[in-house]
Amino acid sequence: MDASNLNSITNSSILNSKFVNPDYLFTHGAEIVKYVFTMNTLRGIYAVLSVFAIFFIALLIYCTIRMFEIREKEHKYLHHEIAEYAHNQALKEQEQKGAGVFKNERWKKVLDYLFSTNENDWKLAVIEADTMLFDLLVKIGFKGETLGDKLKDANRDSFPSINTAWEVHNVRNKIAHEGSSFEFSLHEAKRVISLYEQIFQEFGYI
Repeated sequence: MDASNLNSITNSSILNSKFVNPDYLFTHGAEIVKYVFTMNTLRGIYAVLSVFAIFFIALLIYCTIRMFEIREKEHKYLHHEIAEYAHNQALKEQEQKGAGVFKNERWKKVLDYLFSTNENDWKLAVIEADTMLFDLLVKIGFKGETLGDKLKDANRDSFPSINTAWEVHNVRNKIAHEGSSFEFSLHEAKRVISLYEQIFQEFGYI
């Protein structure tokens, strides 16, 4: 076989090869591109779904935590309301039984002010209770001209409720100094009077 025949056969093989056939390259090239595109799309979908899954899991955890927090707050609020209701009922029962149930007649006057519908009477309840506290400290024997002076003369050993006494006395001072500008709710009035009551009961004063 001569050189011219060899070149002819070689050129014929190359030209007839499927790798240089336009139809073959277009068909299979499109399949390859489609495959690559499909793989990227699936990865994108998986990525988006993963983000959504993480988001909803985080949202579920947050909602669960908030639900427990709300239930705890509701439990505390309910416990407080029940305790306050029981205390108010006890006060009302004492008031309905009459003055004879109190060791100190002035305590009934405090309760009369407290159960009034007038805000000024609630303030008078605190002022009257504070006056009773002053007389109690005189009876105990603490020194000083004012209630504040007597509390300074007291200590935890001789007067365990000294911190409570300071708290209610400070409320009384705000009422006296600020007058009508001092906002005082019935709820706060009941809380303060209940603290006075604890002090007085501790010493058997009412």
